[in-house]
Amino acid sequence: MEVRSEGIQVRCDKFPGPVIPRTRLRIWFIRVCSSIVLWTCLVQLVTVSELWHSHLISGITNGIYHIAQVQLPVEGDNGVAQSPPAFLPRRNYTSNGFLRVSCNGGLNQMRAAICDMVTVARFLNLTLVVPELDKTSFWADPSNFEDIFDVKHFIDSLRDEVRIVKRVPKKFSGKHGYSTLEMPPVSWSNEKYYLEQILPLFGKHKVLHFNKTDSRLANNGLPLDLQKLRCRVNYQALKFTPQIENLGHKLIQMLHEKGPFVALHLRYEMDMLAFSGCTHGCTDKEAEELKQLRYAFPWWKEKEIISEERRAQGLCPLTPEEAALVLRALGFGRETQIYIAAGEIYGSERRLAQLRSVYPRIVKKETLLTWDELRQFQNHSSQMAALDFMVSVASNTFVPTYDGNMAKLVEGHRRYSGFKKTILLDRKKVVELVDMHQNGTLSWIQFADAVRVVHERRIGQPTRRRVILDKPKEEDYFYANPHECLCEQTNCDDLLGPHNSSKVSS
Repeated sequence: MEVRSEGIQVRCDKFPGPVIPRTRLRIWFIRVCSSIVLWTCLVQLVTVSELWHSHLISGITNGIYHIAQVQLPVEGDNGVAQSPPAFLPRRNYTSNGFLRVSCNGGLNQMRAAICDMVTVARFLNLTLVVPELDKTSFWADPSNFEDIFDVKHFIDSLRDEVRIVKRVPKKFSGKHGYSTLEMPPVSWSNEKYYLEQILPLFGKHKVLHFNKTDSRLANNGLPLDLQKLRCRVNYQALKFTPQIENLGHKLIQMLHEKGPFVALHLRYEMDMLAFSGCTHGCTDKEAEELKQLRYAFPWWKEKEIISEERRAQGLCPLTPEEAALVLRALGFGRETQIYIAAGEIYGSERRLAQLRSVYPRIVKKETLLTWDELRQFQNHSSQMAALDFMVSVASNTFVPTYDGNMAKLVEGHRRYSGFKKTILLDRKKVVELVDMHQNGTLSWIQFADAVRVVHERRIGQPTRRRVILDKPKEEDYFYANPHECLCEQTNCDDLLGPHNSSKVSS
């Protein structure tokens, strides 16, 4: 039997019965196949964009991503909803090559290095690869950049200055005939060194790897725009991850709810004592343990150290007992809430006993937060340090017992935030006064008066950096006092004043 209708012929000889319509099934099948093909193409586009960093493809995929996201308003400090930050257009430039950097040291030493390397990349028209963090130091923290900092914000917020990518494209690998030059730049170098000594190297090597980054850019003498870029990276582009930010803000809120608080950066920790050779107040067994640790790390070059000489020179962190005396002398009463911004204190609670007897309202992140809240940060010293950093910046008063990298960067942040009170202890004078008081030479009243007089002008007030020609290690550190970045709304001379202007020393 044949059925004819408008040119369509269907033979039903072999399959008698009703005819089953297949049009809908075919349409459904075509749609499914088309969807699979389209999604596969989209995934491939994203993958190619990630690997090859094509700005055209990145723009397309980022557009798709942002369309798909719900933009939630950001709540400001005053509780008023604010729009998400609007980033400036990308800077269009021809890149001279890729700069890889491996930061060395603790969190804040690496933070300063990141700011410096962004500045170097900008000055030399390079493409910066997201920095690699130190995993081999004393702390052995396995954290990557994206575990501590908001990598997307870092890249986007600086896109008008420098191109930043997550990795070097594969086409610049050794398989394609390219070699990476590994080297540490010279410490405390200015822009002339990078322009004349480093930039020409990109003619032969498209990828340079700086395997050390600590203090590789000068404190002083750089153009104003480069100094301001260092500040922009430090105060705007380097945001902690949402997990760190949220927990840090919770800590700050808990502390403020109980009243004003002092953040005491008590750097009486095992690594600091071993590195500096400071054993004042330690037992003979502890002193030997610290010495053995110092010998165990070959990059700690100084091995034989006389502790009392180092202490008399003001090169040791204050002990918890010394910190208790100084805080009392400075007028902090027994009711003062003190947050210990530090890792494990060497000697633990035994060494904190005297400080705690004077200030019973001592707290730490470990006592304020639950184990579950801190669990994700355990064994990640840099992430734990980030929490202390946030609390220290937000504190009513910050008192560092040693001028290490964290103390210096917190000091700079507090200057940038409106010159919040930071008591910069003169450790050489402090230990002299402490010893005189303890041996009966000075009464308590005389001791307290002397401590207050010494620190009248050491509270983080506006001042210019001290410049020492040919001695960059001894001059004031840029990140502790970036005075070029503190004068947006007023004349620097008006802000700093002639009495605060430090002369250049030779």
